[in-house]
Amino acid sequence: MHWSHVGLNCKDQKTTEEFYTRLFGFARARVVELGDSEIVFLRKDAAYLELFPAAGATTAAVNDGPGQAGVMRHLAFQTDSVDAFLAELGDEADITLGPLDFDDYICGWRTVWVRDPDGVIVEVSQGFEDDGRHDKDGA
Repeated sequence: MHWSHVGLNCKDQKTTEEFYTRLFGFARARVVELGDSEIVFLRKDAAYLELFPAAGATTAAVNDGPGQAGVMRHLAFQTDSVDAFLAELGDEADITLGPLDFDDYICGWRTVWVRDPDGVIVEVSQGFEDDGRHDKDGA
């Protein structure tokens, strides 16, 4: 078993595709035509995002994402520099929380949360490391 993808509902698939390709390095991998709509697959290394046309209104999440059971809280990516990422984002940065430093837990761990064009919260962190006390199965 291995990770496959995350499916995102999009107000405007082209806007969402541009956000993830420009800022996170994803590239279009496949488009599946479904009559009058399409599903767009984006790929970055082994990670895929599957972009669907939205079927309803967007509910904007806040802080680090919604807390309801059965609802994805946020997507998360690692970067070498949160500050460089925010500089690249510029005026487009819809920051919902942070940047916050978590040096009390891991020296150099820094995180910011931003909102994508569809209201999905995206966490961008630098410096997170596993603690080495857990095996590959999480035991």
